[in-house]
Amino acid sequence: MSFTGKKSVVVGMSGGVDSSVSALLLKEAGYEVIGMFMKNWEEKDSTGVCTSTKEYEDVIRVCEQIDIPYYSVNFAQEYQTHVFSHFLEELKAGFTPNPDILCNREIKFKCFFEKALSLGADYLATGHYCQTNEGKLYKGADPNKDQSYFLYTLQEKTLNKVLFPIGHLEKSEVRAIAHQHHLATAAKKDSTGICFIGKRDFKEFLSHYLAFQPGNFETLSGKVVGKHDGVAYYTIGQRKGLGIGGPGDAWFVVGKDPARNVVLIEQGTDHPSLYALTLTATEASWISGAPPEHLPFQCTAKIRYRQEDQECTIDKIDNGRLFVSFSKPQRAITARQSIVFYDKNRCLGGAMIASLS
Repeated sequence: MSFTGKKSVVVGMSGGVDSSVSALLLKEAGYEVIGMFMKNWEEKDSTGVCTSTKEYEDVIRVCEQIDIPYYSVNFAQEYQTHVFSHFLEELKAGFTPNPDILCNREIKFKCFFEKALSLGADYLATGHYCQTNEGKLYKGADPNKDQSYFLYTLQEKTLNKVLFPIGHLEKSEVRAIAHQHHLATAAKKDSTGICFIGKRDFKEFLSHYLAFQPGNFETLSGKVVGKHDGVAYYTIGQRKGLGIGGPGDAWFVVGKDPARNVVLIEQGTDHPSLYALTLTATEASWISGAPPEHLPFQCTAKIRYRQEDQECTIDKIDNGRLFVSFSKPQRAITARQSIVFYDKNRCLGGAMIASLS
């Protein structure tokens, strides 16, 4: 396969409305467009149909509607090796990993990106809600859909070859465009849940891959107040699903001790153990390729997706470890989640939270 003439782009199509409108807008803008579907997860539903088959059928419908060629590539093995196995190891260690960030780094913008360019395309395009300019990454125009948090591991050289056609639009505008053109995915619900696995009963799903032992819920003083189903099923700040009643305020997860198979809990949404002013982070990734030149460096950050930007300072960087302080205490800082740094609407990069410092 090769491209000729005008600028060419491979659009990563998931079978959803966002990637569908992305392909449509690029076609209308005069690009030579090819739709490409990634199969990253192989599993059959209760009727015996492969779950990815349904998504690919929607891709075919849309591509035929807007008259562009389409193909499917299979990265299921790469996903298992580079994303899912890591996800399971993190859970076994008692952490709460975010596979979406790893999937973007290792699959979408590595395997899939390299495949697109190997075919002769000038660009790879996706339906992410974010924007680029000269190799820099910016938030999407829709604050409720911005996905720059998940893309902080990308580098300038990659971003120069990536297009985000709907990044300047709000979700309502994307839906309107899809309806105006009668796209097959116009009314399709957004996918949710774990990257490429979808939304499902988390405990039931994990039970097929990991054997977790029940253990104790304990307070910080060591009092046993109940039984949990397995350390991996809980995350810092969690309230729902603990199954602990009784008098007083609601219970919240404030920590985990995998070595003792213990989940630590305390009462009250504002319990002091849920808050911290500082953290350390490792495995930093900077979009420019280099950390800030001068420290301390003031910026804003998110310690979870959809969080409002928080004022912070990168106080120092020592042997790859970032020491970060916030102007206000942060609730439920969670190890192995990402902290992502911003200068106004520009995403600078991020790192993996290691501990409260």
